[in-house]
Amino acid sequence: MLFLTIGVAADLVALVIPSCAASLWQARQRATALVGWTIWVATFVFAVTAGVGFASVNIADVTLSRASRVTPAVTAAQAALSDAMTARDRECKGGVGKFCRERETTVNDRRQAWDAAMHSVGQTADPQTDAAIRIVAWISRGLMRPTEDDFAMLRLILLALLPQIGGILLMVARWPQAPQP
Repeated sequence: MLFLTIGVAADLVALVIPSCAASLWQARQRATALVGWTIWVATFVFAVTAGVGFASVNIADVTLSRASRVTPAVTAAQAALSDAMTARDRECKGGVGKFCRERETTVNDRRQAWDAAMHSVGQTADPQTDAAIRIVAWISRGLMRPTEDDFAMLRLILLALLPQIGGILLMVARWPQAPQP
């Protein structure tokens, strides 16, 4: 409850203070306005940090959940690996010999096949990033080739910053208009 209360208070301060500080500045109460802007910066940084944490955890959870799903290719690769390990263990029980080494090579090959199957599932775990990369490459006709990390950081920044701009929008909406002749 304490963190919830602090978070709500910080969000409210970050929303309201820009308008109040701008009004104070226009009323020539510069020192009070500067204190307001200082408080706003602190609450804004707190709110953005909380937003980054929230977005990071949720994106990581969804991506991990998608990456850990089992596909038929993963199931087949896992079964082949298990069979190879059982055969190796049976062959190598009496000591290391020619057939034991062959079984060990087979286990390594099957483990690489399983890793490849898991990697292919992991690559499709974040379809939004993959689609964004393809769109930018298509629009730029291949001149720009952003990486997955580029889009992951852009998405994280936007998810953290966009909810915080409400106070700035309120300030701009309240900004006095110049008199019309």
